[in-house]
Amino acid sequence: MAADMVAFRVLGPVEAYDNDELDLGGLRQRAVLARLLVARGQVVPVDMLLYDLWDDDTAKGAQSGLQVYISRLRRVLEPGRPRGGPNRLLVTVASGYALRVAPDQVDALMFEQLVRAAGEHLEEGDPQSARGRLEKALGLWRGTPYSDFADQPWAEAEVNRLAELRLVARERHADTGLRLGMHAETVPDLEALTTEHPLREEGWRLLALGLYRCGRQGDALAALRRARGILADELGIDPGPALRKLESDILSQAPELELVSAPRPPRPVPVGDTWPPRPTA
Repeated sequence: MAADMVAFRVLGPVEAYDNDELDLGGLRQRAVLARLLVARGQVVPVDMLLYDLWDDDTAKGAQSGLQVYISRLRRVLEPGRPRGGPNRLLVTVASGYALRVAPDQVDALMFEQLVRAAGEHLEEGDPQSARGRLEKALGLWRGTPYSDFADQPWAEAEVNRLAELRLVARERHADTGLRLGMHAETVPDLEALTTEHPLREEGWRLLALGLYRCGRQGDALAALRRARGILADELGIDPGPALRKLESDILSQAPELELVSAPRPPRPVPVGDTWPPRPTA
């Protein structure tokens, strides 16, 4: 694998691979790499790196320490670079540093692309393609993002953003299950999701719809009542329009709640055959 195709993993502990796992050094050196990865390709000024990673009296002599860590990381990430040759991965820009990585080099960037593509497939009415991408996306997770540094102020916003996107992916995955007629298998996942994240209305909507399609109309209404109570107790609000509409639809057993299987596209006619086909001998 070329040096500029190092693969980074941040959906869990921060790791780097070039065929084998690379030795990223001690905690402070890995923190420098993690801080640059959090920036998603943007330049991080030296002052900001020092402020974020050296928050005590050691900051006075930190600039030389930072340069040592940068040069060590460059040796690890670009071992084939000729001495004095340009850096292509960990680059110096003005008074800062940036990691120039392609989306397929970082698991978090791949995850985002897959979730976005799945959303487009859902909008186009193709839940099967969406489901495949979501399963691949969720399979990239190995724990808390940037787990060694998740409690650091500089990592917090990115960790929360990725965790929120993972919830969207789980909801969309459940949505594909319901659209593909997998109600019974999907309901337990949604029960877990609404228990873990009881303030997310989309989880409750999908759970009630799944229960209804399993023939459990009473349980579906009970789930919506539970959602209403939690939203009132925790936030002092009523359910949004999507939950209110679903409740009235269930009570009236609205036909649009049933799964309508999409008509299969006609099979393509092989080139060269006539239409209608000739009778076989």
